[in-house]
Amino acid sequence: MTEAERRDQITAGIVERTGITETMIEQLVHGFYARVRSDPMLAPVFEARIADWEPHLVQMCAFWSSVALTTGRYHGTPMVKHMKLPVDAAHFDRWLELFEAAAHELCPPVAATHFVERARRIAASLEMGVASGQGVMLGVGERFRSSSSPTSPREARPDDRLRESRESIGP
Repeated sequence: MTEAERRDQITAGIVERTGITETMIEQLVHGFYARVRSDPMLAPVFEARIADWEPHLVQMCAFWSSVALTTGRYHGTPMVKHMKLPVDAAHFDRWLELFEAAAHELCPPVAATHFVERARRIAASLEMGVASGQGVMLGVGERFRSSSSPTSPREARPDDRLRESRESIGP
């Protein structure tokens, strides 16, 4: 079996188990980003960087196709693009809140669960990357809080990260 055949077989299995299609991905991506664009916390971050939304939405559909269906359509570097953003745990929590709401509203339960599980891993990974880009290494269960965070007046600095820039995740 070739690599392409193996990927197609894996994708077919995911589609069979979850019902996720490229059309569903497009509806989710567009619905989610409509929420982001009107959100008081997230909209300014995106508006400062995205002038033309259509290419971004096309790229996000390819990203989610790769993530949810393992299609391999996305060929970008999301970590590099996110590392310098002025965001922290509060932004990632809000992103997840909006994504989960969109997924549960627009997708059948099995598909929503599939998307949300991956979104949570992506958010955690990107949050660690953003923290690292600020010189903060997070430990297991720790969250990144920056000085611009509405929930934390402290600046994330590597020298005092254990006291000031981390917050433990509770049970």
